[in-house]
Amino acid sequence: MEVLKNYRGIFWLLGGIMAGSIAGLLLGPRVGIIKPIGDIFLNLLFTAVIPLVFFAIASAIAHIDASHRLGRVLGVMSLIFLSTLLIAAFLTIVAVWIFPIHQKVVLAPIAEPGSTGTFGDQLTRLLTVSEFYELLSRKNMLPFIIFSVLIGMAAMRAGERGASFRRFLHSGNEVMKDLLTLLMKAAPLGLGAYFAYQVGTVGPQLFGTYAHSLGIYYGFGTIYFLVGFSFYAFVAGGFKGIRTFWKNNIIPTLTAVGTGSSIATIPANLEAVHKMGVPASVGNVVVPLGATLHKDGSSISSIIKMAVVFAMFGKGFDSVNVIVMALGITVIVSIVEGGIPNGGYIGELLVMSVYGFPPEALPPLMVIGTLVDPLATILNATGDNVAAMLVTRFLPKRPAVSV
Repeated sequence: MEVLKNYRGIFWLLGGIMAGSIAGLLLGPRVGIIKPIGDIFLNLLFTAVIPLVFFAIASAIAHIDASHRLGRVLGVMSLIFLSTLLIAAFLTIVAVWIFPIHQKVVLAPIAEPGSTGTFGDQLTRLLTVSEFYELLSRKNMLPFIIFSVLIGMAAMRAGERGASFRRFLHSGNEVMKDLLTLLMKAAPLGLGAYFAYQVGTVGPQLFGTYAHSLGIYYGFGTIYFLVGFSFYAFVAGGFKGIRTFWKNNIIPTLTAVGTGSSIATIPANLEAVHKMGVPASVGNVVVPLGATLHKDGSSISSIIKMAVVFAMFGKGFDSVNVIVMALGITVIVSIVEGGIPNGGYIGELLVMSVYGFPPEALPPLMVIGTLVDPLATILNATGDNVAAMLVTRFLPKRPAVSV
């Protein structure tokens, strides 16, 4: 019953989507009359995302303990987190190339983003805006995220002078998290209406694309869990490291499945990494921070979702620029989404912003993110344990940080 309680949000969402899909199959184009319900839901999400991202990022950075941020543990940890995220993302891209996602029905062809000017000009437009008000558009998510990071850093550096502002950021973050939780209660109805419209106008061919993408995720994700984590454990401690990791990773894995939460798995992870031989000075830093910053499962799902919407909107997912951008977005998404309920949706909005997809791209992204959640949670949560082993392996003998 506890497992059902933890996943009831997913069940309600899937129930709404299934009901909408059936209505679309039965009523065909006539179901378009309920499309405004889906549009209203998406518009509410679009308007909430800007303040949500700002408070989540700025608050998290503003409350970092400045005395630890340059410590050796955090430095090595950051490199390990970044490396495993990029490895997971790149291998997923290779899997998508080997098993390409074919979509016969294009939802809505879109124009390629403008490429006028030099590379420097394009990079400037991608990372910054010239007016403050332009930051408040979801079409400029990446510049807005950079701005939020800078605000958070300034609030942290201000020390006592910025105490009141940091409390404001914390309070704002709590309010916006509750707002998103409230909006997501309408997700079964909103996404159900949108899928009724899509199935009614496009047809059941969409189901094949979803099934194919889920097959890639669960197939590759399982291989990465077994083979990839075993490889990391071998790097950390040889064959003994592999035995130690899997012997003590069973309980965290079951906890992640039962709770559906990386945060809720922290106690099991802390006990597991202790048994794996990870010092408390490492485990007590890597595991809690990893629960919000290190998400291999989210890295894999980000690539899968990008590949799906590229196929649905008739764009190629194979050019160098697209791949480099995809890797960068994956890293940002994995870091940003940790402290936000349903944080994966923030990453999906970032994908839409950077690549110029229309609002119709959000429902497919949200559905795939929902369906892959169980395995993604396992990868996100237990990946912190093997990361702690790697940090221990590469940390200098006399770490600067102790907890």
